[in-house]
Amino acid sequence: MVTIEKLIKDGLDIIEQREFNSPALDVELILCYLLQKDRIYLHLNKKTQVSQDIKDKFYELVQKRNEGYPLQYITNSQEFMDLNFYVQEGVLIPRPDTETLVEKVIEIAKKKYNNKIKILDLGTGSGAIAVSLAYYLKNSVVTALDISEKSVETANINIKRHNLKNIKVIKANIFDFITREKFHIIVSNPPYIERDTIKRLQTEVSVYEPRLALDGGEDGLDYYRRIVELFAELHEKKGVLVVEIGYEQKKSVEEIFLNSKLFKEIKTYKDLSGKDRVVCGMT
Repeated sequence: MVTIEKLIKDGLDIIEQREFNSPALDVELILCYLLQKDRIYLHLNKKTQVSQDIKDKFYELVQKRNEGYPLQYITNSQEFMDLNFYVQEGVLIPRPDTETLVEKVIEIAKKKYNNKIKILDLGTGSGAIAVSLAYYLKNSVVTALDISEKSVETANINIKRHNLKNIKVIKANIFDFITREKFHIIVSNPPYIERDTIKRLQTEVSVYEPRLALDGGEDGLDYYRRIVELFAELHEKKGVLVVEIGYEQKKSVEEIFLNSKLFKEIKTYKDLSGKDRVVCGMT
């Protein structure tokens, strides 16, 4: 048998400090996950002994984390928009930056539409965007789309977790998606990383997160071109397209929007770090 205090010390000896991790927090969150307790419990019960099974699993998971395996995949959990989301290997981990996108859609929806709002989320991943919108916009009907079976499964888990009835998930490829339905708001956080750049990202992303959710083609813009084409076919008369962008893609994405001649107004918004993050077009 071993104490909580000893496990935390051993965990800190195993996890090396790197640019994209916080060893003390990682160790405690892994132990919290295994014990199904919060961090306060760990600090108040340092001398409490844990079972051999927990000990063995703890060392295994701490070693995985040290190799760069994302903490969110270990704990199957990520906070987003003050909601707890189930995440698993094979889906993109929701980022705080993307909250800017969701907040902007909520703001537009409340200002622009009084009645039922139909929203389409292209490339839903874990469902973080779609579920958040369905949760906070009670007058919305949300359709979430993804080509990945794992994403569809994960999004459905999150829909059930938050007990939502105003959202559905469809397995489909946006490059051949056809529907007669029209939407007031189309939203997307598409893959937007240039193909050759992916291998230079931190290990957590380049090795473990799904390439399908990262690879935006040679110039990172393949999905924006297709999303604008889809928007042209699927938007209601007073339609809005809102997309997340890489912080250096403002000019390129605005050009794609402009060249479509669909929009009366195009605006770009910054995230909390002051980086360009969201492009919005209104017809």
